[in-house]
Amino acid sequence: QVHLLASGGGSVQPGGSLRIQCTASGWNVSDYCMAWFRQTPGKERESVADIGRYDSTFYANSVKGRFTISRDSAANTLYLQMNSLEPEDTGLYSCARGDGGAWHGTFYRPCQYYDWGQGTQVTVSS
Repeated sequence: QVHLLASGGGSVQPGGSLRIQCTASGWNVSDYCMAWFRQTPGKERESVADIGRYDSTFYANSVKGRFTISRDSAANTLYLQMNSLEPEDTGLYSCARGDGGAWHGTFYRPCQYYDWGQGTQVTVSS
């Protein structure tokens, strides 16, 4: 069983900021590809941001410049700092663990996610 506990969600006004986090146990967040996903009613779960084995980061176009993904190996915690929040950012945010994100000779295997923790709800409204 993969142990991931998300927290920090809540209700904020547009333009506000929020930091959510995901704490792991039994393994370390710095040893895997890690990502944040979000899901809204009627839509498929989408990748918001991820951080790879070489600490490379990826952000969805909708959040680029506003969100920052990071991790702290000592605290064994993954973070997502969310600034300038918009109503469209509303959703259930979940952290995920994956593998890959490394070169094998000339072949690059991208991060692939297959383990998800329980999410934390983020609601942006006036």
